[in-house]
Amino acid sequence: MIWRLTALFVVYLAACGEAVTFSRTLLDGQPRNSRQKRNSWLVKSNFMPCETPLSPKQKKTLDRNTYETGFHGDDGFTFSLTWVGDGTGVILVLSTVSAPLESFYEGGSTRLYRSQDYGKSFHDISHAINNSFIKKDFGICAGPGNSQQVILIAELPSTHNPGGVIFTSVDSGVTFRSVQLPFHPAQPISFHDQDPECLLVIGTDSALWLSQDFGNHWSKIHDGVYSFTWGPGNTLFFSYSPNNTMEANKRGELFLRRTRDLGRTFTTIAKNIYTFGYIGSFLFTSVMEKQVRGKMQTAHINTHLHAHIYLYAIHSLSCPHVPTLCLQFYSLLDGDEDMIFIHVDSPGDNSYFGTIYTSDDRGILYSKSLEHHLFGMERKSDFTNVTSLRGVYLTNVLVDDGRITTVITFNKGGEWRPLKKPENVECGRSVERCNLHIHGEHSHYSGISPMLPLTDPTAVGLIIAHGSVGDSISASKPDVYVSSDGGYNWIGTLKGPHHYSILDSGGLIVAVESYKDRPVNSIKFSTDEGQCWKTYNFTEQPVFIAGLASEPGTKTLNISVFGYRPEDDDQPMWVAVTIDFEQLLTRECAESDYEEWLAHSDNKRGSETDGCVLGYKETFRRLKKMSVCRNGRNYVVSKQQTPCPCTKEDYMCDYGYYHNENSSECVEETDFKDKKVEVCINGQLEELHTRGYRKIPSDKCEGGFSPPRQMNASNKHCGNSSESSSSSHHLHRLDEVWLQIVISVSVGIIALAVIIAIALTVQRMNYRQRPTAYRFSALQLHEEEPCIISESGPSSNRVSFQEDSDDDLIE
Repeated sequence: MIWRLTALFVVYLAACGEAVTFSRTLLDGQPRNSRQKRNSWLVKSNFMPCETPLSPKQKKTLDRNTYETGFHGDDGFTFSLTWVGDGTGVILVLSTVSAPLESFYEGGSTRLYRSQDYGKSFHDISHAINNSFIKKDFGICAGPGNSQQVILIAELPSTHNPGGVIFTSVDSGVTFRSVQLPFHPAQPISFHDQDPECLLVIGTDSALWLSQDFGNHWSKIHDGVYSFTWGPGNTLFFSYSPNNTMEANKRGELFLRRTRDLGRTFTTIAKNIYTFGYIGSFLFTSVMEKQVRGKMQTAHINTHLHAHIYLYAIHSLSCPHVPTLCLQFYSLLDGDEDMIFIHVDSPGDNSYFGTIYTSDDRGILYSKSLEHHLFGMERKSDFTNVTSLRGVYLTNVLVDDGRITTVITFNKGGEWRPLKKPENVECGRSVERCNLHIHGEHSHYSGISPMLPLTDPTAVGLIIAHGSVGDSISASKPDVYVSSDGGYNWIGTLKGPHHYSILDSGGLIVAVESYKDRPVNSIKFSTDEGQCWKTYNFTEQPVFIAGLASEPGTKTLNISVFGYRPEDDDQPMWVAVTIDFEQLLTRECAESDYEEWLAHSDNKRGSETDGCVLGYKETFRRLKKMSVCRNGRNYVVSKQQTPCPCTKEDYMCDYGYYHNENSSECVEETDFKDKKVEVCINGQLEELHTRGYRKIPSDKCEGGFSPPRQMNASNKHCGNSSESSSSSHHLHRLDEVWLQIVISVSVGIIALAVIIAIALTVQRMNYRQRPTAYRFSALQLHEEEPCIISESGPSSNRVSFQEDSDDDLIE
C-alpha cells in the first residue's frame, strides 16, 4: 500500500511557544488555487554535489548515538511536537486522530508522549491527564523561556459542558493538574512574555478571559472580543464589537481598545476597523471610513469609501500615505522598530501582483520599493526576511511576459536585483537570462518544495533554499542551493527536494530527501556550510519522511527524523529517529577556527565604502568552512560596527518618487510633477520640499551625500468640522464645570474669566507638547465608485491630505 504524506509546520508564536506538527493522509490534498502554467527556460541540474565517504569510525560513533522509537498501536493522524524550556531536552508529543468529536467518546483515543533526552526515548504519559482528549489544533502550549510551564486544552463538546478543562504543569510535564474553566477556549492560550503566570484567551462566548495565577482562576475582562495582542509591558490591544454582532469584522464595525492595567481601565484607540496587528513599535489597523464629499481632499481619490492603515508609533496614532491608493487588497509583509514593508495590490479583480512600499521611521510616509510583486490569489507571498544578515530580503516578482523571477535587496528595500547564477551551474546557450530563482510560500503551498528558505541570526550569512536556475522559476522538482554570504553568491548543493535543518549555530547542516512515494533510510550532513556532504544510514527499515524536528534555535546538535512505516497489519506506525551529533563533533572550537568576515563586501579592499550597508560596516567573527569543531551552546555571534559616509545607497526614493530602472537615481512620478505636497500638522498645513531622497530608516551613515529635505509652514489652517466640534465640546464642558464652581463659592465674573484663561493656556501648552503627527489618507477600497487619479479645478495643482484628529482616541 502506498501512503501519501503531507508535512504541516505550525508555529504558535507568542501563544504557545514553538511547535511543529506532522500529518499523514491516504489521499491527495484538497485542490488548490493555482495560476496557469507558463513556459520557461530551465537549466536542468548539471552540478555534481560534493560527497565524501563516511569513515568506519564516524559510522560507528553515529550508530552508538542513534535512537529509534516506534509508536506501536498509535493510529494518530497527526503528531504535534512542543519543546518545553530552552536546553532542557524535554519534548511533548501529542498524537491525535482525525475523527468526529462524538466518536472520541466511543473508544477512540489521543495519546501524550514525553521525552526528557532530546527525543532519544519517549514515554506514554496519557494517564497523567486521565487519558483525556486534547484539542488537535491548539491543545498543547508551553510557557516562554525556561518556565517549565505547560498547558493542555481538553476537547469537550460545548453543548454538554458549561466550561472547558485545562491541564497545567509546572514541572515540564512530569505531573499535571486539572482545572475547570468557566468558558470554552476558542484559540491557543497566550502567555505574557515577562510574567508566565499571566494568561489570556478568547472563549467561544467571544469574551476575553484573564488569569494571573497560571490558570487556577479566571476573570472576564471584556465581551465581544475578536482578537488581541500583547504590547510593551502590561499593555494589551484588542478589537471588539460593541454590540457583539456576528461578522462585525467583515463589515468594518470593530473598535480597537487598549488597556495598560490588565482590564481595569480601557482607552478606545480606533473605531470602525476590520483588523489590526502589532509589528515592531507600530500598531496598525485596517479602517473603513465614510467620507462626505467635499469635506476632505485626498490624493488621487474622489470616492465615498476609504480604507486606511493607522499606525501607532510610540505615543501617537497617525494615518500614513501610500502613493497608490486604488486597491482591493493590501498586506503588511514585515516590520521592525524602524520601518514597515507593505504590499498593495494592483487594480483589477484577478490581480496576481502589486507594489511593495516601505515606510519612514514613523510609519507615515511610504515610498515605492518594488513593482510587480507576486501575491497570488491564495494570498501567499514569497517575501522572506533573511535573518542571517542585516537588511536582506528575498521575494518573487511577476514580469511582463508572465514569468516569475526572484529578486533580492541588501538594504531593506532601497534597491532590488536578480540573484546571481550559482557558481557550479552552467547555463545553456538557449537561455538569455540565467539566474537563480528561489521557491517560497507559493511553491510550498502548491507542494513543489517541502520547505521554505531557512536562515537564522546565529548562522551569519547562511541561507538554505530550494530553487531552480534559468530565466524564471520552474514548477519541476527543485534542487537545494546554499549561500554563505547572505545571498550575494550561491552554489548548488543537493539534487532534488529535501528537508533540511541548521544545527550548532551553522556549524552543522543536516538534510533528508523528500519523497511522497518511497521511503528513506539515510540522512546527509555537512560541516562546511553545504560545500560537501556525508551520508549516514540511520535505520535498516526505511520510513516515509514527515520532516525534521530539532530544538527551536540552532544551538542543539540533536536532530529527530519523524515519519512512519507500515506494520505487520499494513497499518502505518509513527517512527522517531533521533541522531546525536555531539559525540561526532567532540572538539570545541578554538580561536584559530574562526575568521574575521566583512559582511556585504565586494572585495574592494581598502575602499572606504566596501561593506557599507545602511550606513555602517559589520565585521563578524565566524567559523571557517574547513574547521570541523563544535560551536557549543554558549556560542554568541561577535561583530564590530564601523560607520560609513553617506551615499545614494543610504537613501530610498521619497514620497512621489521612484527608482529609474537600472539606476540609483530617484525620478519624480508623473502624477506628482508640478504639484505641492502638503501635510496637516496640528491644524496647520506644511509643505514637503524634497529632492526625491529620504534616508532609509535605521541607516546610520555620517556626512557625505545629504540631499535637502524640509517641511515649511504655509500659514494655512487645516482640519475639519469634527475636530473643531470635538475641541469646542471639550471647552464647553470645562466652562460648565468652572461655572458651577463659581456659583457655589460666589466668585465674580472676573475670577471666572481668569480661570478660563488659565485653562486655555494650559491646553495650548499641552497641545504644543504633543508629538508631530501627519494626517494622511492612505488606502482605498473602491467598491461604489472608480478611483479617480486626478481632479480638475482650482486645486488640481496641489496634493493635500487631511484626517480627523486622533488625539481624542489616544487620550
